[in-house]
Order: sequence, then structure tokens, then C-alpha cells
Amino acid sequence: MSLSLEQRCVHTIRTLSMDAVQKANSGHPGMPMGMADVAFVLWTEFLKHNPANPKWHDRDRFILSAGHGSMLLYSLLHLTGYDLSLDELKKFRQWDSLTPGHPEVHLTPGVETTTGPLGQGFANGVGMALAEAHLASRYNHAGHKLTDHFTYAIVSDGDLMEGVSQEAASLAGHLKLGKLIYFYDDNKITIDGSTDLAFTENVQQRFEAYGWHCIPIDGHDRDAIREATRKAQAETGKPSLILCRTHIGYGSPNKQDTASSHGSPLGDDEISLTKKGYGLDPDKTFHIEEDVLAYFRRALPRGEAAEKAWNEQLDACKAAHPGIVSEYLSRMEGQLPANWDDVRPEFPADPKGMATRKASGLVLDAISPKIPALVGGSADLSGSNLTKAQSAGIVQSDAYQNSYIHYGVREHAMGSMMNGMALHGGVVPFGGTFLVFSDYCRPAIRLAGLSHIQAIYVFTHDSIGLGEDGPTHQPIEHLAALRAMINVLVMRPADANETAYCWQAAIANQSGPSLLALTRQNLPTLDRTTYAPAAGTLKGAYVLNPEVTSPQGILMASGSEVEIALKAHELLAAEGIQTRVVSMPCFELFEQQEAAYREEVLPASVQVRAAVEAGIPMGWEPYTGSRDKVVGLTNYGASAPFETLYEKFGLTPEAVAAKIKAQL
Repeated sequence: MSLSLEQRCVHTIRTLSMDAVQKANSGHPGMPMGMADVAFVLWTEFLKHNPANPKWHDRDRFILSAGHGSMLLYSLLHLTGYDLSLDELKKFRQWDSLTPGHPEVHLTPGVETTTGPLGQGFANGVGMALAEAHLASRYNHAGHKLTDHFTYAIVSDGDLMEGVSQEAASLAGHLKLGKLIYFYDDNKITIDGSTDLAFTENVQQRFEAYGWHCIPIDGHDRDAIREATRKAQAETGKPSLILCRTHIGYGSPNKQDTASSHGSPLGDDEISLTKKGYGLDPDKTFHIEEDVLAYFRRALPRGEAAEKAWNEQLDACKAAHPGIVSEYLSRMEGQLPANWDDVRPEFPADPKGMATRKASGLVLDAISPKIPALVGGSADLSGSNLTKAQSAGIVQSDAYQNSYIHYGVREHAMGSMMNGMALHGGVVPFGGTFLVFSDYCRPAIRLAGLSHIQAIYVFTHDSIGLGEDGPTHQPIEHLAALRAMINVLVMRPADANETAYCWQAAIANQSGPSLLALTRQNLPTLDRTTYAPAAGTLKGAYVLNPEVTSPQGILMASGSEVEIALKAHELLAAEGIQTRVVSMPCFELFEQQEAAYREEVLPASVQVRAAVEAGIPMGWEPYTGSRDKVVGLTNYGASAPFETLYEKFGLTPEAVAAKIKAQL
């Protein structure tokens, strides 16, 4: 290929990005202009992908962690033949387009993850690379490679400043994820100006200390990019960071190397000057020359050939190891084993009971052997979260085939890596920490909800019931805050059997994250011959005592406070007041039910109501009608035995009963 065609290909990436941002009068042109050389080399010479089948299982994964530069990715997707038309590029950042301001997975063909909040894509990629290593170790047999691909990303100065990327980078180095290759856009510019304002560390030395293979290059020297990529692919024992010294807004006479090119259109006059400098016609917009398009579209036959070769590997492995291939494909396609929930344990009635965190651990012991895709861990709280199933081996650099991950004290990275593993496919990820530390996981939970990613969180120590650790560890506002998130299931079971059904709901929920809020303290295991079956958990709320057919009031609670509601019911019954007790483990599941069922559980005719929960009252109003009808907390807790805390803070059956009597 002549140099002139190569150069025109690179400039086409730049001009499409400039033109789209200018037409939208919104966006970030500088990064695509600066990283066009890197992107061109990677996408035309190294990336294994098939634009005709964006979901091919063994494709390389590419992440634009610097999601503000989304036009770089959209330009590449159109040019290489994905189902993304030039008209969609012209609709950049507009209503109902496939080219939103930041890339969104499941919306635009070829986008692997939703990026924008910096650092998230970086950590997603670590999760994808770990999923690749795990599946390869599990299912590649006797020369048959079902999983053999790289995870690439373009990351920015902002990505590397964010704490989540530092957590993920540290763990990636520990796990020696050699098929993880990141290109660092070292352009020395952020929104505020030069990185000298706040970011003067030696990035290469930092990543070498993490255990990464680092290669500094001129990010505009395409031969150097090729050589560095080959070296990174050859380094199998370390993740690689290729430090690309680039110029933001490359070629812009007045805006190259300035912060103004980061997040603002260049302007018509500057674009005209820039195109002239490239040797292109300044009057043409969204212009792609035929030979340029033909060169990029070579990705289609190459991708078809690569996928065909993989299918032949798949067929050969299937002939030799049919069971292995069947399990691999079911995992990659998100299929659960038949009758997997048959192994869900049932717990006998027990007034002493157990903590729901313990019940969760017993559920995991039962279901993990049945569901190979379950891969999980804890942020250094395995013994507290009880997330390690007895059958689960520990994932290490020499044991990727195992299914238990020690994340270390890295809650941020854990959540974001879980998203990456789920998006890679073949893994149903779960992770554990204390509920109060869900604050560290919130960005990943939000993106999982937005992106419809299955991720399961085991949040233990769910209230003041954890006792003596005190208010720093006692979640008060967290249930309400998490329930405020869209497309997120927040489940707080009342006993061991509700816990088992919460796990069933979480595994079945493949369109968003599920959060289990579990106790440290023991809760009685309800006698289901007296109370309604725990299967009602799957509907989010259900009547525990259906024998009360004409209630004068309704008592509602979640989790550990269901026991309080039941005792309040007994106190009221002794005074001749009949009440219905409703366990509400999951508001979101309840809202998904038919209106008739919701009316059956909470009939509008019964307006005398009270709720009790060891958290702030916010969020119960749709069910109680008023926050005044909720027995909850308005303080940050205290350090004392949990029995004392419940009494001192007024979370008692007497207080709940009083709420009902006051209304009567």
C-alpha cells in the first residue's frame, strides 16, 4: 500500500470526527485526531473482529475507555463495515441516533461497553481479560482453542488519574493478564489545561511497579505503533501499556495541543485550515474516498475468514469433546443449566435461625457446582461475606480456571471488573463487601443498570444490626439510595428461605444488576406451615399471614425487621386489632407485578398502614402513604450490641404497633 493511501485513511478518521462534532456543535474532536494513527494501525492490522457478526465469541475486545472521543470509535465502526451508516455519523449526539455522545453497549453495533465516566472502561477491560483467561483455561483442550483473543483499550490521562483504574491496574498486574493491551493517549492535555497542573507522576514507572510491560513510543509513528503492538502481543506474562506520546487536535493550526480542542468543536474556519494542511478538499464534509473505504472494508473478508477458522476449531473440538463445547456455548450464550434451581436449599423452621449472610453462603455451596458460569469473590471480606463456595478454587495467574477471585481491598475495581466479565460473556459475576461500602461500587452499579448488565452484589452487614463496629460501618441511607437507581434489584430477605429465593431472582435477572442486602445477626427461619411460602419473594412482596382476611391495618417490613412486624402483629392481636403482615424483600420486583397482584397484597381500601426498616424512611411512601407511618432511623447509628441499638433507636414491636393504633 502506498504511503499516500495510508495517510489518507488516517486523515479520514480525523475528518469524520471533526465534521460530526462540528455538525452537532458538541463533542470532543481533539482526542480522535490525536489517536487516529494508533486506531488505524490497530483496527486494520491487528484487531481480530468480524464487522458482519459483532457478537462472534472469539473476537478481540476493543474498549474506548476515553469515551468522550466516541467519534473515533464511530468512524472506525462505519469505515470497517459495521451496521453503522454514514447518516448515523451525521446524526452524532442527536435524538434517536446510534451515535450518542459517549459509546453505549447494546445500542451501537461493535461497542463493547458503555464508557464516559473515566476509569470505568479501563477496569471493564481488566474484567474482560480475566474472563478470557478463565474461559481459555477451562475450555481450550488438546489444541482446540475456543477462546484465544486479546483485550485492547485506548485510555487517557483522565482514566489513569481515576482511582478505579489504579485498583484495576494493580490487580491486573498481580494476575499477569498477558492478553491485556492498553494504548495510553499521552497528549498532556485535560479539560483544565496542561496535565502539569495536577498530573506530573511518572506513569511508566507506576505501571512497571504494578507489574505491567511498558513501551513508550511516538503515537504518530505508525511503524513504532506496529512494533510496540507486536511486542505487547508477545509478552504473555504481563499486561502491556503502550505509552503513546500524541498531539491532541493533531494538524489543527491553532488548536493542536490546546485544551480547547478537547471538548469543543474546532469551528468551520479551523476545520477548513486543518483539512488544507492534510492535503484534503476543505469544502467536502463527511467525505470518504472510494479507495480509502475499500481499504478499511478489507476487515469484512478478513473477519469472515477468522470466524470461519474458529468455527472449524469449534467443530473439531465438538467432535472430540462434545460436553466441553456444549457447556462453553451455553455459558457464552447466557443459558442457565436445565433445572438449576432444583438444588436451591430449603431451610427448616428454626426460632434461633441464622444470619442471612450465612444462608447466602449455604445457597452458594448448593448452586455453584450446578452453574459453572458463576464466578465471584469478595473485596477482602470472604469470611464476612461468606461468598466462597466450598467447591470454588481460587483464581491466580497459574489457576485461571478457578472461580473465586480475591479482589483485595478494591471495591471500585471489583464492581467495574464484574461489568467487564459479564459483557465479555460466559460469566455470571458476583462480588461481596459490606453494604456501607456499596458507596464504592455505585458507579459500576449505575452503569450496570444503564447498560443492562447482569452483576450480583452480596452486601452483608446490612444495618445497625452489625452492632459494635459502629456508625462508620452501619448503613443507614444506603437502601434508599440504591433503590433510587434505575433498573437495579435491591433485595433484603427476611430469613434463610427468602435468601435462597433472592439468589434465584438474581441469577434469573439477566438485564441488570441485583443486590442482596444480608444480615450479620441471626434471624429466625420462619415456619412456612404457619406463614406463606417463601416463593412469594420472587414477586417482591407477599402476605405472610393470609389467614387475616379482613385486616384493620397493614404492617410492612424488609429483612431483619420482618420479625419486628410479626411481633407487632401479635401485640395488636392481643388487643383485638387484626393486621396483615407483608414481607417486602424487593420493591422493584413488586412493581413489576400486575396491578391486580399489587392490590391483592396492599388493598387500597386499607389505609391504616405502618412500615419498619433499619434505615431512613425515604422510599416507603408509595406503600405507606406517608413517611410519618415508617419506623426507621434518622441518625448514623452507634457502637453497641445490636439488641441495645434496636431498643435505643426505637425499632421495636411496640413502636410499630403504636403507629397502627394512632391511626385507628
